Amino acid sequence: MAQSMMKDSSMRLLFEAGMDVNGKTIFKGKIYSNIRKEATASQVQQAAEALASLSGYSLSSVERTDNFDIVL
Repeated sequence: MAQSMMKDSSMRLLFEAGMDVNGKTIFKGKIYSNIRKEATASQVQQAAEALASLSGYSLSSVERTDNFDIVL
Protein backbone atom coordinates (compact mmCIF):
# COMPACT_ATOMS: atom_id res chain seq x y z
CA MET A 1 0.00 0.00 0.00
CA ALA A 2 1.34 3.42 -0.94
CA GLN A 3 1.75 6.14 1.66
CA SER A 4 2.36 9.85 1.31
CA MET A 5 4.94 11.84 3.24
CA MET A 6 4.84 15.64 3.19
CA LYS A 7 8.04 16.96 1.65
CA ASP A 8 7.58 20.73 1.88
CA SER A 9 5.00 23.48 2.08
CA SER A 10 4.75 27.03 0.74
CA MET A 11 2.24 29.86 0.66
CA ARG A 12 1.43 32.33 -2.08
CA LEU A 13 0.08 35.78 -1.31
CA LEU A 14 -1.86 37.44 -4.11
CA PHE A 15 -2.13 41.24 -3.99
CA GLU A 16 -4.32 43.69 -5.88
CA ALA A 17 -1.79 46.07 -7.43
CA GLY A 18 -4.08 48.48 -9.23
CA MET A 19 -5.92 48.65 -12.56
CA ASP A 20 -4.68 48.39 -16.12
CA VAL A 21 -5.77 50.71 -18.96
CA ASN A 22 -8.79 48.47 -19.66
CA GLY A 23 -10.03 48.66 -16.08
CA LYS A 24 -9.01 45.11 -15.16
CA THR A 25 -7.43 44.45 -11.78
CA ILE A 26 -3.67 43.82 -11.82
CA PHE A 27 -2.55 41.08 -9.43
CA LYS A 28 0.95 40.50 -8.08
CA GLY A 29 2.01 37.37 -6.24
CA LYS A 30 4.68 36.55 -3.70
CA ILE A 31 5.66 33.00 -2.70
CA TYR A 32 7.09 32.14 0.71
CA SER A 33 8.73 28.72 0.99
CA ASN A 34 9.56 26.54 3.98
CA ILE A 35 6.24 26.93 5.76
CA ARG A 36 6.08 24.65 8.79
CA LYS A 37 4.40 21.39 7.85
CA GLU A 38 2.47 21.40 11.13
CA ALA A 39 1.05 24.91 10.60
CA THR A 40 -2.74 25.10 10.64
CA ALA A 41 -4.78 27.08 8.14
CA SER A 42 -5.38 29.75 10.80
CA GLN A 43 -1.66 30.08 11.50
CA VAL A 44 -0.86 30.40 7.79
CA GLN A 45 -3.58 33.06 7.45
CA GLN A 46 -2.20 35.01 10.42
CA ALA A 47 1.32 34.90 8.97
CA ALA A 48 -0.01 36.00 5.57
CA GLU A 49 -1.87 38.95 7.09
CA ALA A 50 1.23 40.00 9.04
CA LEU A 51 3.38 39.86 5.90
CA ALA A 52 0.71 41.64 3.84
CA SER A 53 0.63 44.49 6.33
CA LEU A 54 4.21 45.28 5.26
CA SER A 55 3.10 45.72 1.65
CA GLY A 56 1.55 48.77 0.07
CA TYR A 57 -0.96 46.54 -1.78
CA SER A 58 -4.23 45.03 -0.65
CA LEU A 59 -4.18 41.27 0.06
CA SER A 60 -6.55 39.45 -2.29
CA SER A 61 -5.99 35.78 -1.42
CA VAL A 62 -3.71 33.27 0.27
CA GLU A 63 -2.86 29.86 -1.20
CA ARG A 64 -0.99 27.02 0.46
CA THR A 65 0.81 24.37 -1.55
CA ASP A 66 1.92 21.10 0.06
CA ASN A 67 4.22 18.72 -1.82
CA PHE A 68 4.26 15.03 -0.98
CA ASP A 69 6.47 12.06 -1.77
CA ILE A 70 4.54 8.89 -2.50
CA VAL A 71 6.25 5.91 -0.90
CA LEU A 72 5.43 2.32 -1.78
